[in-house]
Amino acid sequence: MIVARPGAGNAVTETSDARVPLDTVERVTVTVPARLHLGFIDLNGGLGRRFGSVGIAIDTPHTRVSIDAHERPQIEGPDAERARGHLRTLVHQFNLDHRLRLRIHDVIPSHVGLGSGTQLGLATGAAVSHLFGLSLDARSIARLLERGARSSIGIATFEQGGVVIDGGRGEEDALPPVVSRLPFPERWRILLVYDQGRQGLHGPSEVEAFRRLRPFPAEAAAHLCRLMLMAALPALAEENIDRFGAAVAELQQVIGDHFSPVQGGSRFMSDSVAQVLTWLQAEGIAGIGQSSWGPTGFGLIASEADAEKFVAAARRRWPPTTGLAFAISRGRNRGADIEILPATT
Repeated sequence: MIVARPGAGNAVTETSDARVPLDTVERVTVTVPARLHLGFIDLNGGLGRRFGSVGIAIDTPHTRVSIDAHERPQIEGPDAERARGHLRTLVHQFNLDHRLRLRIHDVIPSHVGLGSGTQLGLATGAAVSHLFGLSLDARSIARLLERGARSSIGIATFEQGGVVIDGGRGEEDALPPVVSRLPFPERWRILLVYDQGRQGLHGPSEVEAFRRLRPFPAEAAAHLCRLMLMAALPALAEENIDRFGAAVAELQQVIGDHFSPVQGGSRFMSDSVAQVLTWLQAEGIAGIGQSSWGPTGFGLIASEADAEKFVAAARRRWPPTTGLAFAISRGRNRGADIEILPATT
């Protein structure tokens, strides 16, 4: 088995005859991390770039897909219809042999703020690229599948993992560049808080929400940029979880209050998740927040032992009958895992 890493490449042009899978490859399996989207650092756009995002790659949940040639087209597993659309786009764009079997073994839950759509698209694209020898990089795949409309955090975590900041959308129609990447400390943990009865905004509702938002003050954008550059990133580099967590919480407060009119008047999408986050904060956890539109919440914890303690206490306070669920994740400091099974002769 060959293990590859996502790398740069160039899109190939369409040919007149359908391109067939490489005869040296039997199957490609791609495992990609979920990501936390901690918030936007400049929704004002007065300097020519808008949004700018902060994100963290996490090792669970994840999406895992595999692809091989088959006697007839077949897609198996959760989120099959969404994957079918991605696969159809790639087959048409590069005139590929469509007799493929795409199996979705694991999938990040949809519309809970963890980047499920982007990661499924990138995983599918990477699997197809390696099966056919297309040499597509993550950004080429994202452009083809129309991912990364506002943020390239999911693309960056697919490529390299870690804690990343992108520079936002500029005047050109290009994916936001990554301007910072640091590793997530190995001993830290992330407590994930799921509201199993809610979903975050997505699709037309998300577009309408952005349209309804009031203008973001330039002063607030300036403060958030300074907060990330002069507080969050140095604290992360020094592995100071209290200072890093405090900066994340302040970013969440400012952005959450700005988005509250389209989140039912609340800083967080789920009132139940908000109760857990308030409890974590009262217990001394500085870094709390909601990922993207939520409803998934998170708390940054200093160690595995502390994370296990908080999860046990949370499960006692909020049993499954409340609709809440809890999990512990590590940060992930590498990108997608791509396994290539060579064809047998």
